[in-house]
Formats: sequence, structure tokens, C-alpha cells
Amino acid sequence: MDIKRRKFQGVLNILSFNRHFYAFGLGALLVLLISQTFIKWSDSLFWIIVAAFLYSLIMPLLVSAYVYDFSGYYELHWMKDLFGDQERFKTIVNINAGFDETSYIIKSKFPHSDLKVFDFYNAKQHTEPAIKRARKVSWGYPDTQQVSTQSISLQDRSVDIIFLLSAAHEIRSNEEKVVFLKECHRICKPGGKVIMVEHLRDFSNFLAFSVGFTHFFSRSVWKRAFERAGFASFQETKFTPFMSIFECML
Repeated sequence: MDIKRRKFQGVLNILSFNRHFYAFGLGALLVLLISQTFIKWSDSLFWIIVAAFLYSLIMPLLVSAYVYDFSGYYELHWMKDLFGDQERFKTIVNINAGFDETSYIIKSKFPHSDLKVFDFYNAKQHTEPAIKRARKVSWGYPDTQQVSTQSISLQDRSVDIIFLLSAAHEIRSNEEKVVFLKECHRICKPGGKVIMVEHLRDFSNFLAFSVGFTHFFSRSVWKRAFERAGFASFQETKFTPFMSIFECML
């Protein structure tokens, strides 16, 4: 199946999935502008606050357009340096959190591999409104299986590569992260690896998303989680200043 992304689909997704945030932000900005009629603001303070509101609304969209629409993220060209002979990978797993835009693309990159797709979304645990909206427009790879973060329905040492692409941060509990990554460790073959791509809770993403960067986790949090799960190596490569590719091996 050939699925093509629309122009600016990444930034349009951000607007659609987070429309509650933008509705609140625009409403607050409107109240602020109206308040100038009734409250004697200092001109400099007033425009500083207006600028801060506009920055917090516009900058995430600009960064999202850069990362998701112009950087080649969804073309997966960044994978070239991670893999050699792709035909040697017999079984590949892609795990998402209810929103899947990558499985068809992964299959096109690994046409000779058996791709299995899992969705760990749990409405009781993963309560972000954005996820619920994203699920309604997800492409939905055939035979995607619903799993929990505590149990992936595959045999021990049966998978060559596990992809976690912009999904694992939806697991908010650190203990749940470790349990989930232990499951990933269990199903990986000797020499297998997990490829995780994530925004981080760092300065670059603070500049991009302001307080929204707290939705992500720091490099040290992920490093500890992978170490506790039993992975022997944890290597980071920057893909744009705002995203990191982690290659984790047994």
C-alpha cells in the first residue's frame, strides 16, 4: 500500500491534535488584548506578555514543520547509518502509542522482513486528549495488535529490530518504562536492537515548546530506564537539534 504524506501534514497534525491548547492560548491572548481597555498596563510589560503568548503558540508549529515536514524524518533516510545488509533482518517490530504514521514506510524500507506492529495505547493510563484525536486519523497497519506495556505477545529472542518512533514518551511512569523496555529486551534476539526516536526534555526543546517540553523526558531518564531493563549499550545520535535517535543493544 502506497501512502503519501500531504504537504505540511506534520504541522497540521500538531494543530489538530492539540487544538485545545491553541484554543486556550488564543482565548487567553484575546482576553489580554481586551483587558488593555480596562487595565492600565505598562506598555513594555504588556507587549512582553503578548510576545510571550505569540512565541508559545507559533514556535512549536515552526519547529514541528521543520522536524516532521522538512527534515526527512518520515522518509527514514536517517536509518542508513544504523543498518548494513537489510535482508538479514527477518523480524521487525514497530510499536506505537495509538498513532501510526511509520509502519508502511518501514515496510517499504525492509520489504524482505516480517513486520509486526503493536499498539500499547491504554485509555485509562494514556489520557492525553491529543492521543485520542490522533488515533482517529492513524493509518492503521493491517493486523496491528493491541498489547499492554507489561506484555508483548512474542516469543523470547525472536526479533531483530524494535522501532519506538516518537511513542515511548507516552509511557509517563518511570517504572512502567522499565517494565516495557524489559519486554523489549526479552523479545530481542542476541545482537538485536531497539531504535528509539524522541524529543528530549532539554534546552533546545524548551526553546521550541516552552513548558510543553515537560511532556518529554531527559536523556538521563531514558539511559537509566534502558540500563535497568538490561540493555548493554545506549548510544545517541542527534537528528536535528530537537530530536534524538537512540540505538540500544543487548
